[in-house]
Amino acid sequence: MSPETYAQVSNLLIPTATVIYVLALISHAMEWALGRSGVAKAAAPAEQTDAELLVASGATTSASASSASTASAVAPGSAGSSSSGAEGAASSERMDAASRIGLLLTWLGFVLHLGGVVTRGLAAGRVPWGNMYEFSITASLAVAIVYLIFVSKYKLQWLGLGVTFVIAAVLGLASLALYTPAGPLVPALHSYWLVIHVSSAAISGGAFTVGGLVSVLYLVKARAERKVLAGGTMSPSLRRLPSAEAMDGTAYKVLAFAFPLWTFGVLVAGPIWAEHAWGRYWGWDPKEVWSLVTWVVYAAYLHARATAGWRGRRAATIAIVGWFVFIFNFVGVNLLVSGLHSYAGV
Repeated sequence: MSPETYAQVSNLLIPTATVIYVLALISHAMEWALGRSGVAKAAAPAEQTDAELLVASGATTSASASSASTASAVAPGSAGSSSSGAEGAASSERMDAASRIGLLLTWLGFVLHLGGVVTRGLAAGRVPWGNMYEFSITASLAVAIVYLIFVSKYKLQWLGLGVTFVIAAVLGLASLALYTPAGPLVPALHSYWLVIHVSSAAISGGAFTVGGLVSVLYLVKARAERKVLAGGTMSPSLRRLPSAEAMDGTAYKVLAFAFPLWTFGVLVAGPIWAEHAWGRYWGWDPKEVWSLVTWVVYAAYLHARATAGWRGRRAATIAIVGWFVFIFNFVGVNLLVSGLHSYAGV
């Protein structure tokens, strides 16, 4: 196939993958909507179930567990509990079906997405990250890769709504506003250190995104658990999430994986490439500064957990701040701030 044909294939695959990701997003949105619609139908047994789940998961202190057990003991039965249970089971089955469909669509979108990135590289005759369009489709592919790996290892299907939203949004922005025809690299980008630098940054950025989304859901789940202990109920969609404590641990695992990769890609491979391209290892370019700021925030996150014992809400807040700093570094600096690494004004 000629480079022009590869370019046409890529230009077809990327928008198609975007549509598939949107369909996956809709499926996961239906999963959450079914969970919220089931709150009123199963309100009476839900209180007992929620309290029991908190005690069983170990997500409460001993005092909180005692209050949860008390709430469980005094929860009234009802003649319609069996019918409510049947309705809840049917709702759960529908939610499971929506989740499976969303995950299958995500896999399909990933395959098309991967094909679009590969054919873009073949069309350009180089690695496909020579401009902001290519950075965007590659970075969003990294998010999909990290998510699907962690789905297989840690059962993160419950993160599908946030992940498919981020990927679909980035691909949509890339296709509609950032598209650039495939072409040769500028001389400064001709270095294998660029390949190492960008690939490391893209993979760690995908992990930062997954970790940030897990931290957001941690705050939502933790709030719901506190509400249950105060005598409230939890929606079926939130009950399907792991305990807040488990999500806190998952976020830590993801970010602990990403941080060394970001350190190597940004603070080792990046300066080596910069010396090759511009004759200096560090020049306080805006992109370099914000990459360092991103590193500092995540270093603070890991340091606080390891030395000060920070867990829960405080750790999640730092992780979310780090994610927004990373997003600004990736999008804001590239598009809004002039510099050697920026596409602002191009």
